[in-house]
Amino acid sequence: MDFAPTPEQDAVRDAIARICTRFDDAYWHARDHDGRFPNELHQALATDGWLGICMPERFGGAGLGITEAAIMMQAISESGAGMSGASAIHMNIFGLQPVVVFGTEAQQARMLPPLIAGRERACFAVTEPNTGLDTTQLRTRAELRGDRYVINGQKVWISTAQVAEKVLILARTTPIDQVNKRTDGLSLFYTTLDRSRVEVREIEKMGRKAVDSNQLFFDNLEVPVEDRIGEEGQGFGYILHGLNPERILIAAEAVGLGHAALRKATQYAKERRVFGRAIGQNQAIQHPLAENWMQLEAARLMILNAAWRYDQGLSCGAEANSAKYLAGEAGFNACQQAVMTHGGFGYAKEYHVERYLRESMIPRIAPVSPQLILCFIAEKVLGLPRSY
Repeated sequence: MDFAPTPEQDAVRDAIARICTRFDDAYWHARDHDGRFPNELHQALATDGWLGICMPERFGGAGLGITEAAIMMQAISESGAGMSGASAIHMNIFGLQPVVVFGTEAQQARMLPPLIAGRERACFAVTEPNTGLDTTQLRTRAELRGDRYVINGQKVWISTAQVAEKVLILARTTPIDQVNKRTDGLSLFYTTLDRSRVEVREIEKMGRKAVDSNQLFFDNLEVPVEDRIGEEGQGFGYILHGLNPERILIAAEAVGLGHAALRKATQYAKERRVFGRAIGQNQAIQHPLAENWMQLEAARLMILNAAWRYDQGLSCGAEANSAKYLAGEAGFNACQQAVMTHGGFGYAKEYHVERYLRESMIPRIAPVSPQLILCFIAEKVLGLPRSY
């Protein structure tokens, strides 16, 4: 059992850290103020080939695993970019895993290179306003008419839809009352986001202003049959190849954000002097920050375990969900403690930790609530009766 990163993994982290030094606190403060999408970071990562870190090399990707992608996403968030930087690109990393795993050679050749090169951006449309986390109850319908599907319905909390050219969408192709299992009858599509048929309505929110969140309204969106991924009706199983990596990556981003906050807090604790001594000399300051570091490192190890299992083709649902839970809580705790360490100045935007705290709510809430993760572990790992 070896916990040391490989030379290749160290190289990934170092390379990403170098890119991120171009985008300092002032850059992210400005994006938090003006809400402009961080195109410069997106293109810098695309130029060096990082948007295809998990994609096959024959399509311009790096051919690495979710483990290396998690290391990359932690480094981006930890640089101070936080969720604003990480969310700008993580759909590109995890979202098209179903295409990588289940797409035809022709689909991969058509869909992957533009995403890897940064010429196209994609959004991930699964969640709906009336079904929440019960994905089997999706109401968005895709009806086959000749050589095209026609999609009607709604999606909500869809990130980057304001700037995306493509959409990965899960829709029901067979009514739920006509299938043997609730998970049957859902199909997956990767297609052009035709704004003449899809209304994209932005949601004003608490944090991460630079990366939009939206409601999507589909009105007879026509999707060619060749844009369906895999077999009709099997989309739920395919989407799992995106959901577990998503949990792993957002967990890594939460850990990175927590470490960014911890770095700010410890630096301030060394410099801030009250009653003739640095406040970092006081155990009431030291102990919570030390606990934050331990929580973040424990979460990081669970992330690496989940990522390794995914890369090895092993089941990783429990590990991926646990990583997301632990990282979400650890990241939030670190960000909250960073604000408290700064005292009144923690409430001021110029110290950045208030932005971190606002953004830390994202990996606690999304893409699955901590409560549902606890239910999942209770049922799937402990064997307790299903509670939902």
